[in-house]
Amino acid sequence: MNPSDWITRFEPSIRPDGTMLDVACGDGRHARWFLARGHVVFALDRELAGVADLVGDRRVELVSFDLERGEPIPLPRSSFAAVVVANYLWRPILDDLVGLVAPGGWLLYETFAAGNERHGKPSNPDFLLEPGELLTLAARHGLHVVAYEDVEVHTPRPACVQRIAATRPVETE
Repeated sequence: MNPSDWITRFEPSIRPDGTMLDVACGDGRHARWFLARGHVVFALDRELAGVADLVGDRRVELVSFDLERGEPIPLPRSSFAAVVVANYLWRPILDDLVGLVAPGGWLLYETFAAGNERHGKPSNPDFLLEPGELLTLAARHGLHVVAYEDVEVHTPRPACVQRIAATRPVETE
């Protein structure tokens, strides 16, 4: 599967030497894309079979972790030039994910939104963003929103999605 156009659109703005985190990475479509562009990549998921072929690449760190078990994410806060999340929502960790974004770093998030139930799965409201939910998350953490959409798309299949590209300001004295 190809990486999301939304995610790849912002890669040129990420520090070239920056480390990115692919959350709930699955088969690693975003991890692989960023790796091919020279980034160091952390791929995080409870099951890493989809990225097992990346074992041994010194630019990749595979992190096996169940995000839904209620424990702190075992990664250093404020350490990633980009935190990428696509097609995944577990509300209890949203604030923790934003906390992983380094000053000057990016949160690139894209997942299903309310209204998607008319297109099939996911249809459970627990896994669908409410209108403006990513904007509220960004505001709560003082992120600068560069782009935001809450739209219905038709490719690769009909879906309602919400997506955000936001940066953590670099604090100056």
